[in-house]
Amino acid sequence: MASEILINKSSWETRVAYIENGLLSDLVLERRSHPTMVGSIFRGRVLRVLPGMQAAFVDVGLDRAGFLYVRDILPHWDEEDQDEPFAIDSESSKVDLSATPDRPSIQDLLREGQSVLVQVAKDPLGTKGARLTMNLSLPGRFIVYMPTVKHIGISRKIEDQAERDRLKAVIQKINPAGGVIIRTAGEGAAEEELKADIEYLDRTAQEVQKAYEKKKGVGILHQEPDVELRVLRDLLNHDVTGVWIDDEEIFKKVVKFVAQLMPKSKHNIIYYKEAKPLFDRYDLDLEISRSMARKIWLKSGGYIVIDEAEALVVIDVNTGRFVGKKNLEDTILKTNLEAAKEIAHQLRIRNIGGIIIIDFIDMEKESHREKILSLLAEEVKKDRSRAQVVAMSSLGLVEMTRKRTRPSLSKNLTEPCGYCEGKGFVKRKSTVAAEIFREIERDHRAYSGQEGPLVVQCHAGVVDWVYESASEVLSSLEARVGRSVQFKIEAHYHIEQYEITNLMA
Repeated sequence: MASEILINKSSWETRVAYIENGLLSDLVLERRSHPTMVGSIFRGRVLRVLPGMQAAFVDVGLDRAGFLYVRDILPHWDEEDQDEPFAIDSESSKVDLSATPDRPSIQDLLREGQSVLVQVAKDPLGTKGARLTMNLSLPGRFIVYMPTVKHIGISRKIEDQAERDRLKAVIQKINPAGGVIIRTAGEGAAEEELKADIEYLDRTAQEVQKAYEKKKGVGILHQEPDVELRVLRDLLNHDVTGVWIDDEEIFKKVVKFVAQLMPKSKHNIIYYKEAKPLFDRYDLDLEISRSMARKIWLKSGGYIVIDEAEALVVIDVNTGRFVGKKNLEDTILKTNLEAAKEIAHQLRIRNIGGIIIIDFIDMEKESHREKILSLLAEEVKKDRSRAQVVAMSSLGLVEMTRKRTRPSLSKNLTEPCGYCEGKGFVKRKSTVAAEIFREIERDHRAYSGQEGPLVVQCHAGVVDWVYESASEVLSSLEARVGRSVQFKIEAHYHIEQYEITNLMA
């Protein structure tokens, strides 16, 4: 499968796109104003231990304190998906974290004021601080090295049992001081390559430990490479026929990096000098804009709607303009099949994680439901982040999860609407007018014995609606309360904002 990597650098951001057969398959975007902290290692100080949550707040020198669950203090590992080495289960904060005889409570492990060596597993999101772990993971080209445990694991994406046995035997022969998990890229790697990875990462772990012991206060000890180098480390393989870079400084840095780490791929690094923007080679800006939309049209005429909420993501599938050719069941099946592929694609491009609920169009045949589940499961296997698909309900609902460590594309590129305050809607003008009428009618006794009109200060749109569509209602209200009501436009008012005052004669 022919693939290319495009690296676009500007003064405010770096974008890296992974192209498979001419289509955008993966996108990483990092802005200078909001660099990722995932993978960075800090000397931290415990601020507060929370027995009720089995968690602790830890000051690492960032704007907000990070949080550390008891589960992330005790050794554990997950070789299911080491293409995203710092990925955290979206459900991990909801599992049973109570103390057991073989699992001590957090108050037995940490105390306030204690210094700890921690790594950022998940960037700060919204009002939440960074998710921290004491189980350090240092990713290399072929392996992930874990200096705090003694364990050998192999990515489950390496399915050939003979290759798994070979890799395990090689690691046992090398006998590293820490734990090792073979990444998917490690399939077919020679013993010398694996040994070089282990030795380099073990030296890095020792340097981090020395820096921790030397440092007095809180602060950073180790930082992951720049975004373009991280992506090449994780994605550059024999399928990649070209790495196109439109910035000379990054080009030189990448050539040096690849020459040291993957010398066979050095000839694939290309400095892009054409006047046409690099991302226009595959209309990627158009594809990114499409992935920012709530509604995504399918080629058949159907569409999917993606809504990101605070706790989960909901995706709805609709036939739209597609009427089919044979019968309703075939029309629904074709739409659902097309939607399953597009959903898996959008999850990768948008970097959507956590709990995902997909409302496929209801299908009567069990064989059709199984076909949709099978296709969705097959499509998400292409994802670097592990996704788990659960069985479909009788209503056509599919529950799935996808690991995440960084904010989604929409969280990166957008912010909550300042006008609707993130609700996604505002009250109708008629609704605001009705609220004004009710308040006047409810409180008119407070104005009894007083003269002069009541003045309503509000948005121009509400005033226009009242005089155009509710003049009779207004007259009836004035008769009931025995006062005239005047509306005054306030240009700076929100559409839902109003104030009623009594204007003395």
